[in-house]
Amino acid sequence: MSGRELPPLNALRAFEAVARLKGVSLAATELSVTHGAVSRQLRLLEETLGKPLFTRQGRGLVLSAAGEQLHETTSEAFGALREAWSALHRTHTPDAFVLGCPGSLLARWVIPRLDRLRHDLPALQLHLSAQEEPLSANLADMDGVLLLAAAPWPVHWQVEVLAPERIGPVVSPRYAGWSRLQGSPVSALLDEPVLHTASRPQAWADWATALKLATAPVSQGQGFAHLYYLLEAAVAGLGVAIAPAPLVAEDLASGRLEAPWGFQTTSAAWIFATPKGRRDERADELAAWLRVELAEARDHATPEQT
Repeated sequence: MSGRELPPLNALRAFEAVARLKGVSLAATELSVTHGAVSRQLRLLEETLGKPLFTRQGRGLVLSAAGEQLHETTSEAFGALREAWSALHRTHTPDAFVLGCPGSLLARWVIPRLDRLRHDLPALQLHLSAQEEPLSANLADMDGVLLLAAAPWPVHWQVEVLAPERIGPVVSPRYAGWSRLQGSPVSALLDEPVLHTASRPQAWADWATALKLATAPVSQGQGFAHLYYLLEAAVAGLGVAIAPAPLVAEDLASGRLEAPWGFQTTSAAWIFATPKGRRDERADELAAWLRVELAEARDHATPEQT
């Protein structure tokens, strides 16, 4: 193959997925092929190019200089293809606004407000899509994405910050250690086996940083794959969890959970993101509505600890 010819599209697609997801197994799952098939496509590219695209670092893969250059180009190219395909698809399908959102936010914050949303924005036909991954070109078929995230933002997305993130420890009065913790200073948590989630492993550390504590709780209790499961475990009295204030507002109001040490503002935020270059008045209306809802939730939430 001469330098002017393109390598097979499947090989480029496999490379782009591995580079973006930082793993062959994750790329294979996304592409619905085997681990070996992706590895063969990568070898084909490297043999054709005559230089490595990845180097191994521990158990992971790191892009080489050539790999970085190719990834920049393939990321833009496949992102543009996804956007073009999505635009063509939307012109032939019902005019629903597709909102991507992590399942925990959908279940605990968006869905309970759907009746109010339909009342306030009756013309908006909304389709909800549970999405657990961060902003990437892979979400280009979404009209908008609601997330809790921290800057910097990907260049292909227009991001509107809706509200600062406020997180804090929550615990059920049913928890066996509640009588020991009730009325205690926040330092009592540092030796408590706290609940945690794989979707936000740094949450306790972010909370400790916001409080200017020297350390976060070091004794890790039960872990959960998603924030939704973590909060259900806290309501069931299984331990102390860490949560964004809006997601536990109903539980606090009903007494199912307590937030004895309040909530702290972190460097993350509630954001509403839309693919850059795509203008949609519905996105502006939805973003404004979300901003008001979050402001009202903040006004009624437990105040920050001082």
